[in-house]
Amino acid sequence: MNVGSKLKLRARALKSETHALYLACRDPRVPLRAKILAAVVVGYALSPLDLIPDLIPVRGYLDDLILVPAGLALVLNMIPAEAMDDCRARAAAEARAGKPVNRIVGAIVGPIWLSLATLSIALVVRVSDKGRLWDQNRGSPI
Repeated sequence: MNVGSKLKLRARALKSETHALYLACRDPRVPLRAKILAAVVVGYALSPLDLIPDLIPVRGYLDDLILVPAGLALVLNMIPAEAMDDCRARAAAEARAGKPVNRIVGAIVGPIWLSLATLSIALVVRVSDKGRLWDQNRGSPI
């Protein structure tokens, strides 16, 4: 088996585990702090926003290859084994049946991410404008 095939299998396993973790967030047997951390890990894994943008070659995927598995490992230690086994079985069954669609979550999460992206852009523009004004007041060229 070549490296590409191994990476594909690992990516599928990571995707399946992330889906099972999402289901664990809704399981009553899982402690509250594990649910909160699991929601953060799943949110980061599924989020289009990353600490290091994926557009940067190699480095862009490092946060996904390090942070998501590390978060999964941490959360999996907090979740009871029997609850996680049930969630893995449900995730596998849902994967065979087709991709689940949760429009309510999309309607909530989408605007939140859009707002955060807009605020981030506005902050960058504001900071860069303040720097430009500061340079003009000192008389230095931009």
